[in-house]
Amino acid sequence: MAWNEPGNNDNDPWKNRGKDQGPPDLDELFKDLGKRFNGMFGGGKPSGSGKKSSGSLGIILVLVAAFLIWVISGIYTLKEAERGVVLTFGEYSSLEEPGIQFKWTFIQDVYPVNIQTVRTLPSSGFMLTKDENVVRVEMEVQYKVVNPRNYLFSTPNPENSLRQATDSALRMVIGHSKMDDILTSGREVVRQDTWRELDGIIKSYNLGLIIVDVNFKDARPPEEVKDAFDDAIAAQEDEIRYVNEAKAYESEVEPRARGQVNRMVQEATAYKQGKILAAQGQVSKFEQLLPEYKLAPKVTKDRLYLETMEQVYSNTTKIIVNTSGSGNMMYLPLDKIMQQHQNKTNVDGSRENVNYNTGSGNTTQPTQNSTNSGSRSDRFNNEGRN
Repeated sequence: MAWNEPGNNDNDPWKNRGKDQGPPDLDELFKDLGKRFNGMFGGGKPSGSGKKSSGSLGIILVLVAAFLIWVISGIYTLKEAERGVVLTFGEYSSLEEPGIQFKWTFIQDVYPVNIQTVRTLPSSGFMLTKDENVVRVEMEVQYKVVNPRNYLFSTPNPENSLRQATDSALRMVIGHSKMDDILTSGREVVRQDTWRELDGIIKSYNLGLIIVDVNFKDARPPEEVKDAFDDAIAAQEDEIRYVNEAKAYESEVEPRARGQVNRMVQEATAYKQGKILAAQGQVSKFEQLLPEYKLAPKVTKDRLYLETMEQVYSNTTKIIVNTSGSGNMMYLPLDKIMQQHQNKTNVDGSRENVNYNTGSGNTTQPTQNSTNSGSRSDRFNNEGRN
């Protein structure tokens, strides 16, 4: 039978102990749920020892699980390049090294800081030079963290403080430099001065940073006057190039000229010494010849004549001899004669007679004549020595 059929029916689900039909009371529903929840943890009325022990065991399990979660949440790891700044109740307490570490959750906080990475901070802007020109400068600062505590707590924003310090140092250096130096040859000086000035500024701030390098990236005039400055820079570069070429030419020509001068001086000195020595040798020769001349003047004259003619004939290949009495001129081609003489030399060393033609058609034999003249020369030499 359905619950809503007429008759004596007690199956009405919305029946509430004799009250009129309607939805269940929410207050009573929440009270019933509260009683059930308290009964699970032993908070209700004692209904027996079994229920009480199960409620205590549940509380213990919940506490143990909460403790384990709390302990596990305090384990953390620091990388090799990091250092951990530990705060206990918001106050600095220690600096942790890399590795697996532990903190008290809800009591301590750890802030890892990378101390090995080189960080970059750009800086740029329009600045006024010493000669009252405007130039746009771009610079890049590279830095590392060396003190994590000062890096986190010395200033609210260390990067912003470093950026302002860089801008201040750069403007100070640019303000004491000329436009031409900034755009051309003085870039390295500007970089070094900016680095030194920036180190002095951040030292008083205790930012926990160290400047690794300062890169001077670009410096250019405003766009309105860029063409004029480009022409001026090109002219300066041409001047430097011409000066360098002139110095290179000077370095090339001057040593060569000095070498030529030294060579000429040495040649002149050697020529001078040679002439002096030759003159001294001739003087010594005539001094030694003078006693012999006094003893035998004619023999000495003949010997000098023969020696002189020997030197003259040794450099001559053709000789013309006037034969007295016959009126004929005799032509002696010594080079031809010697060549023919060498070609006709026998294997056993014997020599054949060589004939030659005179100017008159007569034929003579020079072998015997040369032998006789040689013996005559030896005779004169021996007489001179005696």
